[in-house]
Amino acid sequence: MTELQLKSIFENTDFVHASGTPEELRAAEYLKKCCEEMGVEAHLESFRVAMAEMDSCSVTADGREIPCKAFFGCGCGEVEGELYYMPGQDPVSIAGAKDRIVLMDTQGIGRFAYQDLMKAGAKGILFQYGNMYYPHQDIDQRDLREHVVGEERKVLCAMIHSSEAVRLVREHAQRIRISVRQKEYDGESHNVVAEIPGRRDEFITLSAHYDTTSLSHGAYDNMSGCAGLLGVMDALKDRPLNYGLRFVFCGSEERGLLGSKAYVRDHENELEKTVLNINLDMIGAIMGKFIARVSAEDKLAHYLSYMGAELGFPVEAKTGVYSSDSTPFADKGVPAVSLARIAGGNVAPIHCRYDTKELLSMEQLSRDIHFITEFTRRMADAACCPVAREIPEKVRKELDEYLFRKRNEA
Repeated sequence: MTELQLKSIFENTDFVHASGTPEELRAAEYLKKCCEEMGVEAHLESFRVAMAEMDSCSVTADGREIPCKAFFGCGCGEVEGELYYMPGQDPVSIAGAKDRIVLMDTQGIGRFAYQDLMKAGAKGILFQYGNMYYPHQDIDQRDLREHVVGEERKVLCAMIHSSEAVRLVREHAQRIRISVRQKEYDGESHNVVAEIPGRRDEFITLSAHYDTTSLSHGAYDNMSGCAGLLGVMDALKDRPLNYGLRFVFCGSEERGLLGSKAYVRDHENELEKTVLNINLDMIGAIMGKFIARVSAEDKLAHYLSYMGAELGFPVEAKTGVYSSDSTPFADKGVPAVSLARIAGGNVAPIHCRYDTKELLSMEQLSRDIHFITEFTRRMADAACCPVAREIPEKVRKELDEYLFRKRNEA
């Protein structure tokens, strides 16, 4: 795939395409068309996502109205209480939340922290978004995720800009009122699935998510990974392979890996035939280091390091869990690796209006795709997959913590 062809992918998806929206479906249909134009059959697989239509939201501090966005899925109503700034999530900090509106330093909340706040009696939660020194005062759209709430009650949650959060604390704001009116409903998102057959009745699954947050055009995070999948597809589609290649362009990753979770759920009877998952999440940045996070045996991390040395392509390879679509595969026992070129937020910001195609180098993207293609080819041409079908205990522990089955005791 030429640099010009790669560039066209970003030009044709240069719009916000957040989970469950018509724009996300438009991006999915575009990726399906890209596969088909290469002669690789592709189809869409739908899955449910919780959605909401916001009628109104307001946050006031001592009578002063603050620009805000309510969390989708946090319910409707009005709540008022004393402001409680809570930068930590330790037991002492949590204990102070009773009957108060909690202001957190985070953009969202995990299951255990939410459960703790509900048990402590918090009345509502304010989160913050953005950088008070950026010229734009954007506020992202977030959701109160179903797995976070669990069996607990819902409380009203809203997002304010970090500059407003600083002002609340600096001026010792006392009373906060949150009001939310929204219509919650079941929406639909999609995975795009395409396949190149191999000689064996087993295959390698390659994944990348294509959805964005509500502000971002998602060129770096993560149309770059989707371009990587298309580049691998283009390079290997006419090559005889021992293992087949299945490409999964995942929807709704930004809302908790919903697309990859749906895929492993709906294809559970095929996972025994899946020998490896190769996930791409953010490649091709102008600056940054290439990493591999291996949710599999240590030998695979060593192999990637050795291969990088052989090809003159630096790779920081470690075992562990990466916050991306490789995780649901590893959780089901499929050896998995996430590949990424990680750049600092000062040169390649994500989840904001600044994530556009200008962050990327088509030359660097081509180099990244070349390495990923060579790794994929070696695995697909193997007489038998060299990666053991086992997830080490230390990785399983990280999976349990990441998926909120166990608390991180560190």
